Amino acid sequence: MLGTLSTEARLIWLAIVLATIAIVLACLPYFLRTMAPKRGRPAKKATENITSPEPNPVPPPVSETNTVPLVNQDPNPTPTAAPSGHIHVTSGSGHVEHNATGGHVETVHTTGTTTTAPDPPRQGCTYKYFASCNPPTFTGREGAAGLLRWIEEMETKLKISQCLEEHKVSYAACSLKESALTWWNTQAKTLGSVTVDSMGWNEFKTLIMSEYCPITEIQKLQEEFWSHSMVGADSLAYTDRFHELTCLLPNMFPTEAALIEKYIKGLVPQIRGNVTAAEPTTLKRTILLTTKLTDEAVRSGTLISKSQTAVGRSEAGTSNVSKGTKRKWFGKSKTKAPAETSQNKPTVKNYGAAVPERKVYTGPAPKCDRCPYHHTGPCPVCAKCNRVGHYAKYCNFPARQPNQAPRPTAQTNRSCYTCGSPDHLMRNCPTNNTNPGNQARGRAFQIGAAEARHDANIVTGTFLLNNLYASVLFDTGADKSFISPEFASLLSLPTVELETPYVIELANGKMIKTSSVIQGCSLNLNDHLFCIDLLPIELGSFDVVVGMNWLSDNQAEVVCQTKVIRIPLPNGNTLVVQGERAGRKLGLISCMRAQKFLRKGCYAFLAHVTEHNSSPTRITDIPVVKDFPEVFPEDISGLPPTRQVEFRIDLIPGAAPVAKAPYRLAPSEMQELSGQLQELLDKGFIRPSFSPWGAPILFVKKKDGSFRMCIDYRELNKLTIKNRYPLPRIDDLFDQLQGATYFSKIDLRSGYHQLRIHDNDVPKTAFRTRYGHYEFLVMPFGLTNAPAVFMDLMNRVCRPYLDKFVIVFIDDILIYSRNQQEHAQHLKLILELLAREQLYAKFSKCEFWLREVQFLGHVVNENGIQVDPSKIKAVEQWETPRTPTEIRQFLGLAGYYRRFIKNFSKIALPLTTLTQKNQPFIWGSQQEEAFQLLKHKLCNAPILALPEGTDNFTVYCDASRQGLGCVLMQNDKVIAYASRQLKVHEKNYTTHDLELGAVVFALKIWRHYLYGTKCIVYTDHKSLQHILDQKMLNMRQRRWVELLNDYDCEIRYHPGKANVVADALSRKERVKPLRVRALGLTIQTSLIPQIRDAQQQALQTTNYSAED
Repeated sequence: MLGTLSTEARLIWLAIVLATIAIVLACLPYFLRTMAPKRGRPAKKATENITSPEPNPVPPPVSETNTVPLVNQDPNPTPTAAPSGHIHVTSGSGHVEHNATGGHVETVHTTGTTTTAPDPPRQGCTYKYFASCNPPTFTGREGAAGLLRWIEEMETKLKISQCLEEHKVSYAACSLKESALTWWNTQAKTLGSVTVDSMGWNEFKTLIMSEYCPITEIQKLQEEFWSHSMVGADSLAYTDRFHELTCLLPNMFPTEAALIEKYIKGLVPQIRGNVTAAEPTTLKRTILLTTKLTDEAVRSGTLISKSQTAVGRSEAGTSNVSKGTKRKWFGKSKTKAPAETSQNKPTVKNYGAAVPERKVYTGPAPKCDRCPYHHTGPCPVCAKCNRVGHYAKYCNFPARQPNQAPRPTAQTNRSCYTCGSPDHLMRNCPTNNTNPGNQARGRAFQIGAAEARHDANIVTGTFLLNNLYASVLFDTGADKSFISPEFASLLSLPTVELETPYVIELANGKMIKTSSVIQGCSLNLNDHLFCIDLLPIELGSFDVVVGMNWLSDNQAEVVCQTKVIRIPLPNGNTLVVQGERAGRKLGLISCMRAQKFLRKGCYAFLAHVTEHNSSPTRITDIPVVKDFPEVFPEDISGLPPTRQVEFRIDLIPGAAPVAKAPYRLAPSEMQELSGQLQELLDKGFIRPSFSPWGAPILFVKKKDGSFRMCIDYRELNKLTIKNRYPLPRIDDLFDQLQGATYFSKIDLRSGYHQLRIHDNDVPKTAFRTRYGHYEFLVMPFGLTNAPAVFMDLMNRVCRPYLDKFVIVFIDDILIYSRNQQEHAQHLKLILELLAREQLYAKFSKCEFWLREVQFLGHVVNENGIQVDPSKIKAVEQWETPRTPTEIRQFLGLAGYYRRFIKNFSKIALPLTTLTQKNQPFIWGSQQEEAFQLLKHKLCNAPILALPEGTDNFTVYCDASRQGLGCVLMQNDKVIAYASRQLKVHEKNYTTHDLELGAVVFALKIWRHYLYGTKCIVYTDHKSLQHILDQKMLNMRQRRWVELLNDYDCEIRYHPGKANVVADALSRKERVKPLRVRALGLTIQTSLIPQIRDAQQQALQTTNYSAED
């Protein structure tokens, strides 16, 4: 047939045959798969599972093991997907393997077990399968702990479902609910769909943790983990919470050894030692050992009282576990653990007493620390088991057998506080039957200290009570011994509540009730210690009153005539205690013995005896000043002369007059207002006004109790263009005082009133009162530009002598000189200037010819500058801040003296952090430590030297991850300290750049000292010595090197241990100084000869030998 065909037909026929063969070969695998036996699940479905192009098929549950026992011999084997299209069919007698690629079918017979091929690698999952895994939800209300728990469970679900990395964020976001879902939608809109779609799981965790798990919450969990400890016998609750915290904070204790150590440290002392001695090597072994030892301690009764102090924890822990109830995980999370029944968890037996749920106690009785009840008497004793801490109806212990010896009750040292008998307690004392309400009564006929010294029947003295000196009265008329509440607060001893109140009858018949006692106080009488119990009541002049109860117990004999107390000692000797006697002579001791007393902590008072002249200082008694009485008038009146400067009030464009209603004043203030208005009118400082302006007035009390009238110009100040005339810097003023040894200070009398107001601006100063409408003709107090204008006037007046021997700050003038002759000349020049300019001073506020002067909150003398003692007193009495505003007020005062405090910014960092916006006010231990340290450093601030010339300056620099610090010195004397905190971007600097930044910071802040002079800069970063020679510098370093080139400075290296500054500052503190209190005493002239005679006697040799 082919021979009859043409060549073209043959080719066509051959092509058709080849195409048919190709089609048959291509379809052959499909026919082979369809011919597989259809048992159990259809083979077609298995084929679809193998060849389906779906990227995320829903996988069936996978067995964790490859070899499983045959429990159910199913005659219909079920095929499962295998790698590379391999079909695995298992049955009770064998299995069939079909290779889809080669069409080979292999049957392997087994007898009892089936060995399967390894599971294929999954290609991800669909959301439907992920949702079937029941992923946890997060609402945002669970807090940081709830978020960490949610992330932990979510990662578990994502791992089980084998979710692809690109689907993890989208699947997990579907589990967000309520506020968390709203937050995620907002983030998605903000970041954009492209960013959200490409976001990885770790990036998502960082984003959500920054919102719901800030660093403060993590720190709270860390603090809880550090302080987590076992309560009573509830080891189960302790272990559960320990596991939860371990999962939440896996990096706190990274090794198992550290976890074991932390777990043991949190155990109760009754079992901690045994667990430690066992030296467990695994945490599991430690927990099992703890449970066993806890059960044994509960059975023996060692932990019975402790377990019942935490009733709520016991009920939620041990009791509920045995009942199979659900327990909360932790925190605010609503996610609960699956119910655990007794079938799948061993029952934990509770050997303690089950205390039923009850309402919160609101009665007056205190909470007992030995049992869960509120009472003042002994703890309840169970009549069933004879154990302390619960009643019989709540007892879970087995009843005591009839032939069993009774269990010994807890031994206590309680005795009757009224009569001291151990047979009964105070509430059952027979002496209480005669008192109404069963209240103990006593007498305390104490008297004042002044009367006691002169009373022959009273013995007083100063003795040590708990190592604190106390004024003691030995009162035979008092039944009990007492202590003042003020002195009791110094002892830091706990008070014990009495079972019944104790009523004390005072000498005036007044009845005082007390319900507490301080037990176990130590009274030191001539180096012999005695134990005494004291009742805290108000005593007046004395710190302690020793009554008959103590005197009787110690068989003390009181000899009132000689004010002596004789106390027999156990060794047969008699202790003789000498009380204070009236009119005794001065006790003379040598300086060496006085030093010994000071070393022991005794108080010393320095009495500086001078002859006091009560007559006031007069102008005629002061050299130079007596020649210028016209500068110090008693009062000034009339308008001041026309000066170089007039006070102007320039308003912003479009400002309209403002008038406010007068404030209401008290009757006393109204009377003061009338008098001050008349005085100002008489002086010509004010006049009646018809101005459209009007400001209210108010009064401020002065230190001496008088009133100062102030005008509320706040509305006018808002409309005034500010005068930017600079006020001098405080540190610049003090730098001018170098080398000065004599000082005089002049304070102008009502300085503002010595400057006229421009005629056009007089109506703007109008103020409204109950007695009329007035306006000022002179510059009043309270206007915004008043300090700047007056500073301008004083600088113009004192310009010829400014910074030569006089400095001025507004109305305060300080004259300084190197010696007495110069000072007389300088003082005369300034007084002549004031007389010529008709500027008047207030003599009572002026000081002349001083060797030490207080100026602008500092004390200046020839040695240098230091903090004003009055400011130190204000710092000492500063209470702990409770708001950010109070912190700012304290830092404002402390910052004024920051030049005296090394590393001021580093110390104040915990405080400044609380003043930031959106920062919760949490006053913790760090803040309290910084607050107290700043107070201490301010109260013990060093004396800073004033610079002398422009040579020999030395700078010490240092940097840390918190801030920069530097010290300026000259001739081994500290001139100033400076420090600041790091800015946000500076925290990313390298150590090299931080150290170089500290050098630049010092050069900038002390440019007025260091520019143009040769100085040495010390740093503990050695590579900075060659910074000027380095070639490879970044842009920041190049800018700083250019600044360094402007200074003639040499950078040197010194090790951190060889800190010359710290050594120089601590040099005077190596020997702890003896501190005494300096008191100003006014004494009679007749005592001076007596003191001189006593001092002469003290110098005699016999007194030194008598002391030895």
